[in-house]
Amino acid sequence: MSQQILIADDDAQIRDVVRIALGQAGYNVAEAEDGQIALDLADQLTPDMVILDIGMPEMDGFAVCRELRKSSEVPILFLTAQGDEVDRIVGLELGADDYVAKPFSPRELVARVRAILKRTGVEATENPVLRRGVLSVDPDRHQCRVNDEPVTLTAREMELLTQLMRRPENVMSRPQLVDAMYGTNVHVSDRTMDSHLRNLRAKLADAGCNDAVSTVHGVGVRMGPCSGA
Repeated sequence: MSQQILIADDDAQIRDVVRIALGQAGYNVAEAEDGQIALDLADQLTPDMVILDIGMPEMDGFAVCRELRKSSEVPILFLTAQGDEVDRIVGLELGADDYVAKPFSPRELVARVRAILKRTGVEATENPVLRRGVLSVDPDRHQCRVNDEPVTLTAREMELLTQLMRRPENVMSRPQLVDAMYGTNVHVSDRTMDSHLRNLRAKLADAGCNDAVSTVHGVGVRMGPCSGA
């Protein structure tokens, strides 16, 4: 199962950058726009890691960290202003595991997250290869095969197929798929999701699997038998 990471920052653009970078790296991301929402989500979700902006209004990252540390040892990474050594020192003294200075490279952020999770002993195990009928999906290696023949998918098509393959008997609505693929509070049109589904079906059908994705009218979609028919 993918690990859950909570990002708290009042800047929606920063949250988008973090969500996309971590999502592409295989993590589930929850978002909070202020400190109190972050605490509420941390209590509800019990995330594997929390990323906190220090300079949030109402309740800043330091205050959130203090509250979390009263009852949790969840790994915490601070987002700090460039060159602000005092913030970094205070954050580490409060019990943070690391910090990244803004502006930051998304690649560096992902590397820091992985290093912290590995160091703290909560690193995710490798995702297993998902199989159904003639279809197999290896999320970690971004590989899809039909009858052992490779099928080239875009990143979004791979995400969509992986979400369905992880719950092959469940019907997933379009809003559920959008949340799983893009994160919450992101508007994606039905036309965009229909395009992803249409392209995915076409590629799998061309590879010899015409029954990979089934539509449940008025509800959503789920995996078909993948019989190769």
